[in-house]
Amino acid sequence: MTSRTPPLLEPYLAGLPDEAALVVLTGILGASTNWLVLRYLHSFLKQALGGDEDEDDETTTAEDEPSVLLVSFLRDYTFWKDSASRLGLDLDALARRGRFSFVDGLRSALFVPSSSSSSFTTTSTTTTSTTPCNAIPDRGRPTPTPTPTPPRPAPRPVVQAHQQKWKQPLTHPSLVGVQSGLHSAVDELVRARAARAGTGTGTGGSNGKVILVIDQLDFLLAAAATSSVTSLGLRELLLDLREKVHATILTLSADEPLVVAQTTSLEKEHAAFVLSLAHEAETILSLRLLDTGVAKDVSGVLRITGGGGGGDRRAGRPQVEEKEYLYQVVGDGGVRVFERGGQ
Repeated sequence: MTSRTPPLLEPYLAGLPDEAALVVLTGILGASTNWLVLRYLHSFLKQALGGDEDEDDETTTAEDEPSVLLVSFLRDYTFWKDSASRLGLDLDALARRGRFSFVDGLRSALFVPSSSSSSFTTTSTTTTSTTPCNAIPDRGRPTPTPTPTPPRPAPRPVVQAHQQKWKQPLTHPSLVGVQSGLHSAVDELVRARAARAGTGTGTGGSNGKVILVIDQLDFLLAAAATSSVTSLGLRELLLDLREKVHATILTLSADEPLVVAQTTSLEKEHAAFVLSLAHEAETILSLRLLDTGVAKDVSGVLRITGGGGGGDRRAGRPQVEEKEYLYQVVGDGGVRVFERGGQ
């Protein structure tokens, strides 16, 4: 099993973000944020599977454990499942417990027809008799009496429904379709969590400590066939979603042509979207390549800064300690994070 949370990142990844917090992870071509997202998932979900890394945290109860809704617009569920398993996370088991849901935004972003989503839905098949109509009955032996089996207790209806809906694609790439699908996914996860805890349906104002993780929401700006998807529309969609969850984690592309040049309409929309979210975020974790080129034992640079949203500093909120580290992603998915000059 690969290394999990690097020690230098523990102060930033351990525990839950503040309520209504926005954490932005930015990457560029060659410096992907995948490993950071996986470390956040591990930090949030490790206790739900009986993780033993927090022996000193004995006050954590089932109600305090968060649920995670992962929405990915660039990678399918197989990628996240295989990568998370290297960290000891079984996403299927977590979904059955009402702790995890996945929304496949890649299918909607690439305009795949909704009929292709059959692999994500549970369909019932009708069994038919295989006995031919002209078969001669066996009269030499009495018909055996089937042994009755004791009835199994039926699962809770809300949890059973969640087991069928926790993995689903967005049905349409339009802004309205994306908004409707994500709101439904959040409500479904909150209901499943409330049913598991026995507190009724937790829709509306109760977010049940749901963490929303959206991977590459900015991809919709480039994938949209028309100008119906704008940076303003995406910010409004995100603001509505943030009101229904405990905290939000976003991954965005911050390549220089998309943020600095701003010559085409796409570049202008993308820059406006990224910069506005940077001003709203409490914490920004940025990945980039080495300024001096490629190194054998270094994959890139991780810079941690406080966003514009942390400037008001609510009562009791600690100041984000700004740091810059080097990191190396090894072949099995493990990550080393170290300071310059250290190994």
